[in-house]
Amino acid sequence: MNTSDNNLALHLQHVTKTFGSVVANDDVDMDLRYGEVLAILGENGSGKTTLMNMISGIYRQDAGEIFIKGERVTINSPKDAFALGIGMVHQHFKLIDVFNATENIVLGIEDGKFNIKEAAGKVADISQRYGFDLDPYKKIYEMSVSEKQTVEIIKVLYRGAEILILDEPTAVLTPQETEKLFNVIRRMRDDGKSIMIITHKLHEVMEISDRVAVLRKGRHIATVNTAETTEDALTEMMVGKRVSLNIERTAVENAQDRLIVNGLNYTTHEGVNVLSDITFTAKAGEILGIAGVAGSGQRELLEIIAGLQAPTGGEITYIDPKDGAQVDLRSKTPLQIRDLGVRLSFVPEDRLGMGLVGNMDIIDNMMLRSYRGGRTVFVDRQPPKQLADNIIKSLEVVTPSAKTQVRKLSGGNVQKVLVGREIASAPTVLMAAYPVRGLDINSSYMIYNLLNAQKNNGVAVIFVGEDLDVLLELCDRILVICAGHVSGILDGREAKKEEIGLLMTKAKGVRGDG
Repeated sequence: MNTSDNNLALHLQHVTKTFGSVVANDDVDMDLRYGEVLAILGENGSGKTTLMNMISGIYRQDAGEIFIKGERVTINSPKDAFALGIGMVHQHFKLIDVFNATENIVLGIEDGKFNIKEAAGKVADISQRYGFDLDPYKKIYEMSVSEKQTVEIIKVLYRGAEILILDEPTAVLTPQETEKLFNVIRRMRDDGKSIMIITHKLHEVMEISDRVAVLRKGRHIATVNTAETTEDALTEMMVGKRVSLNIERTAVENAQDRLIVNGLNYTTHEGVNVLSDITFTAKAGEILGIAGVAGSGQRELLEIIAGLQAPTGGEITYIDPKDGAQVDLRSKTPLQIRDLGVRLSFVPEDRLGMGLVGNMDIIDNMMLRSYRGGRTVFVDRQPPKQLADNIIKSLEVVTPSAKTQVRKLSGGNVQKVLVGREIASAPTVLMAAYPVRGLDINSSYMIYNLLNAQKNNGVAVIFVGEDLDVLLELCDRILVICAGHVSGILDGREAKKEEIGLLMTKAKGVRGDG
């Protein structure tokens, strides 16, 4: 490396990392300059996270070298990375709820001896310098998601980080919170900080980054100036082929009520009121989007409809498309609700926690939805094998065969199996919660197309998503939930992202037809 280049904060040279026979990163050369925002793009399995984990000390490279400020360094642990001025803000926060902001920030670096007032003063100084809005004494359990993220960012700045790695920082933020974060990032950049940001949202890449580094199948394909590229060009570099980034939303025709939720309430055994007076209608042949800050009751709502939780009040009525009969779902078991055609495809953080068995292969996981314990010990495996093969082919699941145990698949491929199985079950109501969470651009648009196909087949699709741009492009109507209340129901063709963002954080009167 030419160590005379004083503008490089970080340089990777021939960096390689393998896990058994899998090459996660292959001979990667990449650099990060002082005072820039470098976006890291790539499909699932392209090596983004592995690369960032080596820089932040979680992994050690098998080959190649890392240079900081022109000097070759060895990073064996996160402690080593901190000592070199490297801090990583993970997507899943590492905070102690009962501690306040300052206590979390200094935890582990002051050997238990510190002046809380002085530390809080330093936290306040950092907040003022970069435009954060944070009370140093506020408890974590009292904070919003964006406030918790602020604590994590200030934590690495407090430790003296000059190189910051942000992993999917806007995944659960409203548009207003995202814009505040971007303003902070710009201030940090202008202060000379070097920032690497991992995100799947191309419009954010174009807005916040100075350069973009693209990875594909573990290799560094190119680094380009953001001002000199386009979303389509970046996608083609990531995938290796041209991909359409348009969602074809067809018009809703003769939509009939399929699911009516009226005055639904849910209070936990601990007395926590999670859902209050939730009222809406899902119609056949439309996609109803649900938007809300994480933890606003989306999960509980769908689990109640699917019979996995019992509501404490309200009504859930299913309209049978065969004869128009009205069925009270509250009196049905989860299996009876499924037999009616109401299917839940929920993609949690633990993808093996909702209907997939990790130690079983893909074929057997297909059988879980079709086998009821028939009259004989002999089971016909041919239909589920055909279904498994079809899902593998159509959704491009990366696996040696359908006989591979699900636990051996990557998270994104497990997700494809889960969503593909539910869509293949011929539902009348399909509830898809976070079906593209963590998926790359190519895989995400496959899922969007599948949901649109279900809509065109007359299925009532309920789509819970995190990306407001996608909700606006994909959904016919958008139900907004704030703190367990319906704060608005908007026309997807007319609504604005900023309007949805406000409704996500402020309870307002319901707009729309319900």
